[in-house]
Amino acid sequence: MIKIKLYKHQSDALEATQDFNHVAYYHDMGLGKTYTGAEKMKQLGLKLNLVVCQKSKINDWIEHFEEHYPEWNVFNLTTWEREDWDGLKNWPTDNLTDVFVINYDLVFRRPKLLKLNNFTLMLDESSLIQNEQAKRSKFILQLKAENVILLSGTPTGGKYERLWSQLHLLGWSISKDMFYNTYVNFYYDNSQGFPLMIINGYKNQRRLKKKMREYGCHFLKTKDVFDLPDQIHQEIKVNTSREYDEFHKYSITTVDGLELVGDTSLLQMLYERELCGQYSDDKIKAFEDILQSTNDRLIVFYNFNAELNKLLELVGDRPHGVVNGATKQPEILNQQSAVLFVQYQAGAMGLNLQVANKIIYFTPPLSSELFEQSKKRVHRIGQQSTCFYYYLVCRGSIEEKIYSILKMRKDYTDKLFREERESREK
Repeated sequence: MIKIKLYKHQSDALEATQDFNHVAYYHDMGLGKTYTGAEKMKQLGLKLNLVVCQKSKINDWIEHFEEHYPEWNVFNLTTWEREDWDGLKNWPTDNLTDVFVINYDLVFRRPKLLKLNNFTLMLDESSLIQNEQAKRSKFILQLKAENVILLSGTPTGGKYERLWSQLHLLGWSISKDMFYNTYVNFYYDNSQGFPLMIINGYKNQRRLKKKMREYGCHFLKTKDVFDLPDQIHQEIKVNTSREYDEFHKYSITTVDGLELVGDTSLLQMLYERELCGQYSDDKIKAFEDILQSTNDRLIVFYNFNAELNKLLELVGDRPHGVVNGATKQPEILNQQSAVLFVQYQAGAMGLNLQVANKIIYFTPPLSSELFEQSKKRVHRIGQQSTCFYYYLVCRGSIEEKIYSILKMRKDYTDKLFREERESREK
């Protein structure tokens, strides 16, 4: 067993919330919420505990508990067979502490969890229940947990409209309508034939944070804790291809023998992004130039499998690995000159990759949350070197617009794309 030594900010957070059995640690990315949450769970002292996390984090949580709490029984519920679930009523076992670990996409498919009583529920990346109409959110809100621990970095960057379901889980019984009317500035856009809520700011933020603290919320930003190394951002711009320019103008082109037709705004946006990615010879050449210019470890964020296939062709003999929905190989970075390809949805959250300090963004995501989280994979506790971020951008393309929106910490949406397109056509 390796004895846990908490940082001061982690100990302070636990002390500040010691009288709460429903808590939310809204700590900035990279501040070690895993350690804080696990220690809080230990302090609460129940024999039965359920941890819900992303699929990519299952093994990380299991390894954390096995390494630091070997006296606990840890069960990976994603591998359980039917007979294991039939015996669920017998938990906890032998008066020992039992910890179940399961992922968000599976938890609502295990209705027998609704029978659990007198247990601690911990949600890692609790922002994933922000949509209270989603199956996983509905299921989690029905669980009969005695104690609740929420872990997320998202609210430290705003977006308070996403908090209602989490605050409901903490015990704040305010209705969603009242919450929005009191703390969120919004209006409805009916231009699409149905009411679409548009968030344009917040109000009474001090009052909201005060109320959240009354329900066990603890806020912490990186800048208030550590002086992390500098971050250097560099845009590497390349020209758009003839096919991109043609498609951008006429919504149709042929590339690599495929005809791309943007007959809806969603297809138009998708194909413009792809023409700036796997179909952009200049961008692929720019990536190859970076690859050949250094033997340092590199992390490459990408969106589509077709992009990954193109990039893998360039790696050659260098050690390389992939993190996506099918594969998880972050350990490849233990090798000095390794290249790790990370798909945003699978690896922008939760991975500890500070052994590297250089990230290449082959194409941008549409989600501000994923974009901000991705940068924190290297810029976090334990990083000793300046962090470098290289953004490969097709000049004058949709990518420039996406990055400009992401820098404002907003999502790039189909609605924004349509508005820009309509404005261009007037």
